Amino acid sequence: MSLDLRPASECQYAEVSLGEIMLRLDPGEGRVRTARSFTAWEGGGEYNVARGLRRCFGLKTAVVTAFADNDIGRLIEDFILQGGVDTDFVNWVPFDGIGREVRNGLNFTERGFGIRGAKGTSDRGLTAASQMKPGDVDWDEIFGRRGSRWFHTGGIFAALSETTAELVIEACQAAKKHGTVVSYDLNYRPSLWKSIGGQAKAQEVNREIAKCVDVMIGNEEDFTACLGFEVEGVDDNITGLEVENFKKMIAKAVAEFPNFKATATTLRDVHTATVNDWGAIAWHDGEFFEATHRPELEIFDRVGGGDSFASGLIYGFLEHGDAQLAVEYGAAHGALAMTTPGDTTMATLAEVEKLVGGGGARVDR
Repeated sequence: MSLDLRPASECQYAEVSLGEIMLRLDPGEGRVRTARSFTAWEGGGEYNVARGLRRCFGLKTAVVTAFADNDIGRLIEDFILQGGVDTDFVNWVPFDGIGREVRNGLNFTERGFGIRGAKGTSDRGLTAASQMKPGDVDWDEIFGRRGSRWFHTGGIFAALSETTAELVIEACQAAKKHGTVVSYDLNYRPSLWKSIGGQAKAQEVNREIAKCVDVMIGNEEDFTACLGFEVEGVDDNITGLEVENFKKMIAKAVAEFPNFKATATTLRDVHTATVNDWGAIAWHDGEFFEATHRPELEIFDRVGGGDSFASGLIYGFLEHGDAQLAVEYGAAHGALAMTTPGDTTMATLAEVEKLVGGGGARVDR
């Protein structure tokens, strides 16, 4: 089944994301535990996709989220505005003065280097976004009166609380009612699920959400941990076996969830925190499409690379309707995004298209 996209002429937005956005505090080349200063950014798995589509690919996007109404929330809003993403659908919750009832999330993130992997330590209990629930958002306004061609959310937001998972389902159903394509990044994070039922709860929640999804994004671990699909007899590496493993998983997933019109994953083999083999593969309309493989890709900051892959993939489908181009745009954008600091992209469309066309790292002048 091909993706049935709404005409751009009837939609105010190309894409809308639902998710939590945190203040990322980055110690640069050092460690969180010994830092004396931090660089501040914004970031969130679902939001990063909307920002990538706006900032790199030039499409109009919006985010649905919630903040405690204090200076930290307004700082994150300022970052979002700098990224060009529409904030019309941000829920502002009155702040109680000390965060006893509601607060904004913080994410302390180390980039990693060499044999020391990247590390994230989040502080996101009682956040405004985690307390969002069905009924908080006027989806008919967003998908009906305003209109969006694409809706994206994911497993990070769904894991924050029982009510966020319910809100994801409500949002996906509303998007489907208005003919909006729904994508979902499984994004399994053991730390988010461990205190609320672990992998069993992740599967219960994500298998219910999967019934509403058109484009499912996730790697082999995500499909196993979140949806329960396992394939025996192959190793987890990028030398071709991981590709075959993914193909077998997709065959199982599509058989159980015939609503999936496309699936995609990045293919990553980690040599060190700063050198990865990098690729991607997508399934669409009964065929597999593999992106250009980039062995020994040098990485500056890997956080957000998967989200940048997702935004490039979505751009390829929205603007070109071509699965091969979509996976190429996704892989190229993800690769470029990991060459700069922060969760979010600093790449341009011209740089992505140069890479998609086979260009390299020679100086542009």
